[in-house]
Amino acid sequence: MEELDIKDKILKGAEELFMRYGVRSISMDDIARHLSVSKKTLYQHFADKEDLVTEFSKNHLVSQRSVYEKLRDDSQNAIDHLSRIAVCLKNEMEDANPALLFDIQKFHPKAWSVWINFKKGIVKEIIDNLTKGIDEGTVREDISPEILAIVRLELIQLAFNEEIFPRGKFKVAEVQTQIFDQFVFGVVTDKGRKLYLKYKNKSTPTINS
Repeated sequence: MEELDIKDKILKGAEELFMRYGVRSISMDDIARHLSVSKKTLYQHFADKEDLVTEFSKNHLVSQRSVYEKLRDDSQNAIDHLSRIAVCLKNEMEDANPALLFDIQKFHPKAWSVWINFKKGIVKEIIDNLTKGIDEGTVREDISPEILAIVRLELIQLAFNEEIFPRGKFKVAEVQTQIFDQFVFGVVTDKGRKLYLKYKNKSTPTINS
Protein backbone atom coordinates (compact mmCIF):
# COMPACT_ATOMS: atom_id res chain seq x y z
CA MET A 1 0.00 0.00 0.00
CA GLU A 2 2.86 2.36 0.87
CA GLU A 3 4.43 1.84 -2.56
CA LEU A 4 1.11 2.67 -4.23
CA ASP A 5 0.78 5.78 -2.09
CA ILE A 6 4.23 6.99 -3.16
CA LYS A 7 3.44 6.37 -6.82
CA ASP A 8 0.13 8.23 -6.52
CA LYS A 9 1.92 11.10 -4.77
CA ILE A 10 4.43 11.33 -7.61
CA LEU A 11 1.67 11.32 -10.23
CA LYS A 12 -0.28 14.00 -8.38
CA GLY A 13 2.80 16.19 -7.98
CA ALA A 14 3.76 15.75 -11.62
CA GLU A 15 0.23 16.68 -12.68
CA GLU A 16 0.35 19.88 -10.65
CA LEU A 17 3.55 20.92 -12.40
CA PHE A 18 2.56 19.77 -15.89
CA MET A 19 -0.80 21.54 -15.77
CA ARG A 20 0.80 24.77 -14.58
CA TYR A 21 4.02 24.87 -16.60
CA GLY A 22 3.56 22.40 -19.44
CA VAL A 23 5.52 19.17 -19.82
CA ARG A 24 8.68 20.10 -21.70
CA SER A 25 9.90 22.65 -19.14
CA ILE A 26 9.54 20.24 -16.19
CA SER A 27 12.37 17.80 -15.49
CA MET A 28 12.53 14.78 -13.21
CA ASP A 29 14.69 16.93 -10.91
CA ASP A 30 11.90 19.54 -10.74
CA ILE A 31 9.36 16.89 -9.78
CA ALA A 32 11.67 15.44 -7.14
CA ARG A 33 12.22 18.88 -5.61
CA HIS A 34 8.51 19.68 -5.75
CA LEU A 35 7.71 16.50 -3.81
CA SER A 36 10.78 16.63 -1.53
CA VAL A 37 11.85 13.14 -2.58
CA SER A 38 15.00 11.83 -4.23
CA LYS A 39 15.22 11.37 -7.98
CA LYS A 40 16.04 7.74 -7.21
CA THR A 41 12.55 7.40 -5.73
CA LEU A 42 11.04 8.59 -8.99
CA TYR A 43 12.99 6.03 -10.99
CA GLN A 44 11.88 3.26 -8.64
CA HIS A 45 8.35 3.81 -9.93
CA PHE A 46 8.89 5.19 -13.44
CA ALA A 47 11.47 4.11 -16.02
CA ASP A 48 11.94 7.63 -17.35
CA LYS A 49 10.09 10.88 -17.99
CA GLU A 50 8.26 9.36 -20.96
CA ASP A 51 6.90 6.66 -18.68
CA LEU A 52 5.83 9.25 -16.10
CA VAL A 53 4.15 11.48 -18.69
CA THR A 54 2.31 8.45 -20.09
CA GLU A 55 1.05 7.41 -16.67
CA PHE A 56 0.06 10.98 -15.88
CA SER A 57 -1.91 11.09 -19.13
CA LYS A 58 -3.74 7.86 -18.33
CA ASN A 59 -4.63 9.00 -14.81
CA HIS A 60 -5.66 12.48 -15.88
CA LEU A 61 -7.90 11.23 -18.67
CA VAL A 62 -9.55 8.57 -16.49
CA SER A 63 -10.41 11.37 -14.07
CA GLN A 64 -11.67 13.55 -16.93
CA ARG A 65 -13.88 10.78 -18.28
CA SER A 66 -15.41 10.28 -14.83
CA VAL A 67 -16.21 14.01 -14.57
CA TYR A 68 -17.79 14.20 -18.00
CA GLU A 69 -19.76 10.98 -17.54
CA LYS A 70 -21.28 12.51 -14.40
CA LEU A 71 -22.15 15.68 -16.34
CA ARG A 72 -23.91 13.53 -18.94
CA ASP A 73 -25.76 11.44 -16.36
CA ASP A 74 -26.91 14.51 -14.39
CA SER A 75 -28.15 16.37 -17.48
CA GLN A 76 -31.87 16.66 -18.22
CA ASN A 77 -31.38 16.96 -21.98
CA ALA A 78 -28.78 17.57 -24.68
CA ILE A 79 -28.66 21.35 -24.17
CA ASP A 80 -28.40 21.00 -20.41
CA HIS A 81 -25.46 18.69 -21.08
CA LEU A 82 -23.77 21.29 -23.30
CA SER A 83 -24.25 24.04 -20.73
CA ARG A 84 -22.73 21.89 -17.98
CA ILE A 85 -19.75 21.17 -20.22
CA ALA A 86 -19.33 24.92 -20.82
CA VAL A 87 -19.12 25.61 -17.08
CA CYS A 88 -16.80 22.68 -16.42
CA LEU A 89 -14.54 23.58 -19.33
CA LYS A 90 -14.11 27.16 -18.16
CA ASN A 91 -13.27 26.09 -14.62
CA GLU A 92 -10.77 23.47 -15.81
CA MET A 93 -9.00 25.86 -18.17
CA GLU A 94 -8.49 28.69 -15.66
CA ASP A 95 -5.03 27.46 -14.65
CA ALA A 96 -4.18 25.20 -17.59
CA ASN A 97 -0.97 25.85 -19.50
CA PRO A 98 -1.57 26.05 -23.26
CA ALA A 99 1.74 24.25 -23.85
CA LEU A 100 0.51 21.04 -22.19
CA LEU A 101 -1.04 19.31 -25.21
CA PHE A 102 1.56 20.67 -27.64
CA ASP A 103 4.41 19.36 -25.49
CA ILE A 104 2.88 15.90 -25.21
CA GLN A 105 2.07 15.73 -28.92
CA LYS A 106 5.55 16.82 -30.02
CA PHE A 107 7.83 15.22 -27.45
CA HIS A 108 6.02 12.23 -25.92
CA PRO A 109 4.57 9.91 -28.60
CA LYS A 110 3.55 7.13 -26.21
CA ALA A 111 1.66 9.55 -24.02
CA TRP A 112 0.09 11.22 -27.06
CA SER A 113 -1.31 7.86 -28.21
CA VAL A 114 -3.19 7.74 -24.90
CA TRP A 115 -4.75 11.14 -25.68
CA ILE A 116 -5.62 10.00 -29.22
CA ASN A 117 -7.51 6.97 -27.88
CA PHE A 118 -9.29 9.21 -25.39
CA LYS A 119 -10.32 11.54 -28.23
CA LYS A 120 -11.96 8.65 -30.07
CA GLY A 121 -14.21 8.02 -27.07
CA ILE A 122 -15.04 11.71 -26.76
CA VAL A 123 -16.03 11.84 -30.44
CA LYS A 124 -18.64 9.16 -29.75
CA GLU A 125 -19.93 11.10 -26.72
CA ILE A 126 -20.33 14.27 -28.79
CA ILE A 127 -22.05 12.37 -31.61
CA ASP A 128 -24.49 10.80 -29.14
CA ASN A 129 -25.30 14.17 -27.57
CA LEU A 130 -25.82 15.94 -30.89
CA THR A 131 -28.00 13.08 -32.10
CA LYS A 132 -30.03 13.32 -28.90
CA GLY A 133 -30.39 17.06 -29.47
CA ILE A 134 -31.70 16.46 -32.99
CA ASP A 135 -34.31 14.08 -31.58
CA GLU A 136 -35.30 16.70 -28.99
CA GLY A 137 -35.57 19.46 -31.59
CA THR A 138 -32.81 21.57 -30.06
CA VAL A 139 -30.04 20.69 -32.54
CA ARG A 140 -30.34 21.30 -36.29
CA GLU A 141 -31.37 18.31 -38.38
CA ASP A 142 -29.12 19.33 -41.28
CA ILE A 143 -25.82 18.87 -39.43
CA SER A 144 -23.62 15.77 -39.47
CA PRO A 145 -23.01 14.80 -35.82
CA GLU A 146 -19.89 12.86 -36.79
CA ILE A 147 -18.30 15.73 -38.71
CA LEU A 148 -19.18 18.29 -36.04
CA ALA A 149 -17.85 16.03 -33.27
CA ILE A 150 -14.47 15.87 -35.01
CA VAL A 151 -14.52 19.64 -35.56
CA ARG A 152 -15.27 20.18 -31.88
CA LEU A 153 -12.21 18.21 -30.78
CA GLU A 154 -9.96 20.01 -33.22
CA LEU A 155 -11.23 23.34 -31.87
CA ILE A 156 -10.25 22.29 -28.36
CA GLN A 157 -6.70 21.68 -29.52
CA LEU A 158 -6.70 24.90 -31.52
CA ALA A 159 -7.26 26.92 -28.35
CA PHE A 160 -4.02 25.47 -26.91
CA ASN A 161 -1.97 26.56 -29.94
CA GLU A 162 0.22 29.40 -28.68
CA GLU A 163 1.20 30.40 -32.21
CA ILE A 164 -2.43 31.34 -32.84
CA PHE A 165 -3.40 32.40 -29.32
CA PRO A 166 -0.21 33.67 -27.58
CA ARG A 167 -0.43 33.13 -23.85
CA GLY A 168 0.67 36.69 -23.11
CA LYS A 169 -2.31 38.04 -25.00
CA PHE A 170 -5.04 35.42 -24.53
CA LYS A 171 -6.28 33.41 -21.58
CA VAL A 172 -6.89 29.80 -22.56
CA ALA A 173 -10.11 29.65 -20.49
CA GLU A 174 -11.57 32.64 -22.34
CA VAL A 175 -10.53 31.27 -25.73
CA GLN A 176 -12.06 27.88 -24.97
CA THR A 177 -15.28 29.50 -23.73
CA GLN A 178 -15.63 31.72 -26.81
CA ILE A 179 -14.96 28.83 -29.20
CA PHE A 180 -17.34 26.52 -27.35
CA ASP A 181 -20.18 29.07 -27.39
CA GLN A 182 -19.77 29.67 -31.12
CA PHE A 183 -19.75 25.91 -31.73
CA VAL A 184 -23.00 25.54 -29.79
CA PHE A 185 -24.68 28.50 -31.53
CA GLY A 186 -23.71 26.99 -34.87
CA VAL A 187 -25.43 23.65 -34.27
CA VAL A 188 -28.54 24.49 -32.24
CA THR A 189 -32.03 25.45 -33.40
CA ASP A 190 -33.71 28.62 -32.15
CA LYS A 191 -35.30 26.52 -29.42
CA GLY A 192 -31.90 25.11 -28.49
CA ARG A 193 -30.27 28.54 -28.46
CA LYS A 194 -32.86 29.95 -26.05
CA LEU A 195 -32.52 26.92 -23.80
CA TYR A 196 -28.71 27.10 -23.85
CA LEU A 197 -28.72 30.80 -22.89
CA LYS A 198 -31.20 30.06 -20.12
CA TYR A 199 -28.99 27.33 -18.66
CA LYS A 200 -25.83 29.36 -19.16
CA ASN A 201 -27.19 32.49 -17.46
CA LYS A 202 -28.38 30.37 -14.57
CA SER A 203 -24.87 28.93 -14.22
CA THR A 204 -22.98 32.22 -14.40
CA PRO A 205 -22.77 32.78 -10.61
CA THR A 206 -21.22 29.33 -10.26
CA ILE A 207 -18.56 30.13 -12.84
CA ASN A 208 -17.52 33.34 -11.14
CA SER A 209 -17.60 32.04 -7.63
